[in-house]
Amino acid sequence: MNNPTTGEHGDIAQILYPSDLYRFDTAADGISGGFPAVTAADIDYFHQYGYLVINDAFSATEVEAALAGMVHLMDGKCPDFRAIQFEPSLVKQKDEMAGQERRDAIRKIFRFVDHEERLNALAAHSGLLGVLEQIMEDTPELFQDMALVKPPRFGSEKPWHQDCAYFNLPEGTTVVGVWIALDAATPENGCLHIIPGSHSEGPMIHFKRRDWQICDTDVPVGRDTMVPLKPGGCLFWHGLTHHGSPVNQSEQRRRALQFHYKPASAGEVTTQERLAVYGSDGKDVDC
Repeated sequence: MNNPTTGEHGDIAQILYPSDLYRFDTAADGISGGFPAVTAADIDYFHQYGYLVINDAFSATEVEAALAGMVHLMDGKCPDFRAIQFEPSLVKQKDEMAGQERRDAIRKIFRFVDHEERLNALAAHSGLLGVLEQIMEDTPELFQDMALVKPPRFGSEKPWHQDCAYFNLPEGTTVVGVWIALDAATPENGCLHIIPGSHSEGPMIHFKRRDWQICDTDVPVGRDTMVPLKPGGCLFWHGLTHHGSPVNQSEQRRRALQFHYKPASAGEVTTQERLAVYGSDGKDVDC
């Protein structure tokens, strides 16, 4: 795959990051057989490398139902639902769009589990929760839900980051992100990239640059591993695992669900306490 340099590339999303920030020569392996196939050795793998891939976690029927629920909310069929975020480059045109064109201008919908039963069904799936319970050795508690879209040609980057940098949870809490592909997630349309083992290297300073992110020069790009997934495939990752996703350079949309879970026994910290760990204020560093 070609990874173009900074600038405009026809109708492709603008790339505002170094051309070598993402690698495309290494892909993660996954297990097959759904949630029942997860073994103690797979849980150990998660703790060692900070991620676990299940190639076929959800059925085609479950994926189709989730997509229908997602479209239902995107199209405004639920009057009480307003949590929709548009692609920055398309937000000014959103009121002139309708149908699939408008859906393809949406970057994210969130806080939907209380509004759409078909999406909540995946977040509360017994097999998924069972794997989380093994990882956490505690009851998993959902605390963030999102549906993420990288629309064709306009899907923008999510820079390298650690999820724990966003959450007011005590340092050391086993936060687990779950990413479920509803379309094929490919190198071309912006599948996730991870740095295996980075969760064991501690919190990183985050900066407000293209997003709240790890400085590009602090990313160990040599270890970058892509996570392409077929529809129904699922990635679990630790809240300290470095991950990001490049722009969508293709004509294919990339829709996915993303959930975050914490142990039910986890406490909370203040934003100030979190930023003392992850923020750049008061730290003699620059990006």
